[in-house]
Amino acid sequence: MLNDSELTNLRNRFKKDAEFLMQTTTSGDEDEKSQEEKDAKPASRFDRHTVFWIVASVAVTYYSDFFHNILENDDIKGWWFNVGLILLAISLSLVMFCIVYLDWYKGIQHYDQEYPAVPPITTAAFIAASCSLNIALWPVWSFFTPLILFTQFMGVVMLTVMCG
Repeated sequence: MLNDSELTNLRNRFKKDAEFLMQTTTSGDEDEKSQEEKDAKPASRFDRHTVFWIVASVAVTYYSDFFHNILENDDIKGWWFNVGLILLAISLSLVMFCIVYLDWYKGIQHYDQEYPAVPPITTAAFIAASCSLNIALWPVWSFFTPLILFTQFMGVVMLTVMCG
């Protein structure tokens, strides 16, 4: 077993480690305060970046004749398109649940802590929807399809940022 001097050394080492942990914990509290201050002062929702993506989305919608192609083009792969729309609806409904119900109605701003399953499910549904829609619309716009859909996605995200 351990003799008295070894026990004393071990106790002193644990005491130093505990003091070090207490010092890092108090500095962590300062970081939390600065994070709270950041949360208290919201960033501007209307800036050049937001305006750029919304204008780009509108321009892509206009110049690619987006809605006309979606509604009337026979080259669209129907099964993939329907799966993509269902997954996109799931993703957008979860986003609206977080923004409208949790944030606006309930006042929960850190909903990922209250409902930890929502962000991964939303992300997975959106990624699957993106893949499905790219497959479905590839015959219409070819290699421009990912660019068009990404621009549309960013426009929708920026609109939700402005609203949320």
